[in-house]
Amino acid sequence: MQKQKPRKFSKTSQKKVLVLFFLVLAAFIFLFARIVWLIQNNETEYQKQVLSQRSYDSRTLPARRGDIVDSKGVKLATCEKVYNLVVDASVMTTKEGKYVEPTLTALDQCFPQLDTNEIRSFVKQNPGNQWHVVLKKLTFDEISEFKALQSENKEIKGIWFEEEFRRIYPGGSLAADVIGFTRTDNHGLYGLEEYYNKELNGVDGRTYGYLDDDLNLQKTVKPAVDGYTIHSTLDVNVQSIVEKYLKKFNEEHKDHYHQGNGAENLGCIVMEVNTGNILAMASYPTFDLNNTKDLSALLGSVQVEQVDKENGYFEIKKTGKYINQELLDEMTDEEILTNLNYLWKNYCITSSYEPGSTFKPFTVAAALETDSISPDSYYECLGSWQVGPHNIHCHNRYGDGVISLKSAVAQSCNVAMMKIATTMGAEKFSKFQQAFNFGLKTNIDLAGEARTADFLRSADEMDPSDLATYSFGQNFNVTMIQLATGFCSLINGGYYYEPHMVSKITNTSGVTVKSIEPRVLKQTISASTSALIREYCQAVVTEGTGKAARPAGYMIGGKTGTAQTYPRDGNDFVVSFIGFAPVDDPQILVYVVVDRVNEGKQDNVGYAREIVRNIFTEVLPYENIFMTEELSAKEQKELEDRKLENTLQYGKAMENPESTETPQETEQEKDPVWKSFPIDPATGYRKDPNTGELLDPDTGDPINSTMKVIDF
Repeated sequence: MQKQKPRKFSKTSQKKVLVLFFLVLAAFIFLFARIVWLIQNNETEYQKQVLSQRSYDSRTLPARRGDIVDSKGVKLATCEKVYNLVVDASVMTTKEGKYVEPTLTALDQCFPQLDTNEIRSFVKQNPGNQWHVVLKKLTFDEISEFKALQSENKEIKGIWFEEEFRRIYPGGSLAADVIGFTRTDNHGLYGLEEYYNKELNGVDGRTYGYLDDDLNLQKTVKPAVDGYTIHSTLDVNVQSIVEKYLKKFNEEHKDHYHQGNGAENLGCIVMEVNTGNILAMASYPTFDLNNTKDLSALLGSVQVEQVDKENGYFEIKKTGKYINQELLDEMTDEEILTNLNYLWKNYCITSSYEPGSTFKPFTVAAALETDSISPDSYYECLGSWQVGPHNIHCHNRYGDGVISLKSAVAQSCNVAMMKIATTMGAEKFSKFQQAFNFGLKTNIDLAGEARTADFLRSADEMDPSDLATYSFGQNFNVTMIQLATGFCSLINGGYYYEPHMVSKITNTSGVTVKSIEPRVLKQTISASTSALIREYCQAVVTEGTGKAARPAGYMIGGKTGTAQTYPRDGNDFVVSFIGFAPVDDPQILVYVVVDRVNEGKQDNVGYAREIVRNIFTEVLPYENIFMTEELSAKEQKELEDRKLENTLQYGKAMENPESTETPQETEQEKDPVWKSFPIDPATGYRKDPNTGELLDPDTGDPINSTMKVIDF
């Protein structure tokens, strides 16, 4: 094979390469000269651009999350300013590092929990770092000593304190289910914190830094806009009364039949009958809002587990075990979180159960309203009634005999209710279930309310046995807030008020930005039917299953409830009592549910009835509702022993948590008696119930009763 001759690099090509070389060299010389010129003539401008990008020249100003207060302004949730300790290594290492050791010495003196050797190493390895947080959420008292040293010693540099806010709850566990809490990113979880998260969260501000012509740092501040204040309808005093008796019940019954709490769940709602305002809402077990992950709160609770289902869904099921320390130690982090989430939910709005006999007044009201029965109707009860293939028993297996409609409610007769519902028919019965919003949300302003539509059958789906069992509150589920809201309309003339937890929202200046007035959604029954229901519910207390519920000095109405849970052959029951006072002009409703009391025999409605009585005994006088009945000597002694004046101290204790004064020591601070007198609606002045005289609003002295009152 013939070899090719090597190519020669021609003189023409050599000249071209040489020309290209000189052109590139010339370009580099031009660019270098240009850079030198730019530096000489624009050094100040470029220095501004570099310096203006320093992170501490532009910082976020955190907005303060708004407060949640009770109806009298007592703070239930608030914020306090805290500080994060930030190390700026770029400043500390200037002047050849002369500031490092004096600064670390001051840190070691004021913050002994810090490892200054670690900070020294970090600064050495990251001399340009400007933002390194080493301590979080310090109080002003904790940083004040260092700031004093910093102002005295000019060689302490490179440390600054970033401001933020920490959410605190003065009441600890008080109204925990209702208030909810926040995550570390200030987002609300559960309760009011979640429902009103947008209103509570403000808008962060910012400081913008720039350099003027003399390289002086100038700042522009866009101030933060703080969140709004939520004024709840809760009353700290009423809430404290409720929680006191729920806790008392738990202490009396825990570890009786098995190791664990006094009941799987306790719930209570105190509600204004004619407004829909919730004065108190509580459940047990509860937790501390300032330490939501305290695992000791789980001890005694029934253990739950997450069961995965198809399509990504899951459900929460009870394991049948009760959490003790040994079981808690064995649980995984995921299992613990599942049980904490179950604890954090509000039983009064998220859990459903069969209402039992508390539903019977609804059945009677629907039948009266549709003219299916009359107040003069009588029913025979032989202890059971055959419905299709089912022989359904009355709670009185011996039968109630021939009883009137009033006695059917008072004695809680299942047979009478089944006959009433059968007379009415499924279509009318279902219509009134819908009228009272069973199956639907009440739209209370709390996060997490459950719907119960899946637990209700329509008229087309009901067979005779469904209708029969529905009539006395079995085979369908309700939530506590559903039943309480519907019951208010039963006894207040038929007006269905939307329940709510908040009365108004104000800004930081105290100006109302939103007012939430009582809202009537519909009329469920007529005033005449409502009057009959009040009469029948009074008979429950005077001659029926609720005799022991009457508080000293008051006549109330109410209804007991007992429902056997699934499986029906077990011994698990939910018992309840719903009561209202005064009976002839209802103002306050109290509803208590005891879910599976920790006793061998659970079907005793007295468990719930006693809690209601205790709550009424303290709440009614506190709400300035005058007694309607004469006191017996026994009742007089009971009230003296209870020392009801202590009730007024709950709110004062939250407003002044460091106060050590006893109720007796603050006796002189109590309002005069005349301030508890009712307000005359015609004039707006307080009226002495004994003399009928109108009283001066400042002094309490009688005023001229003929004075003309101007109505604005």
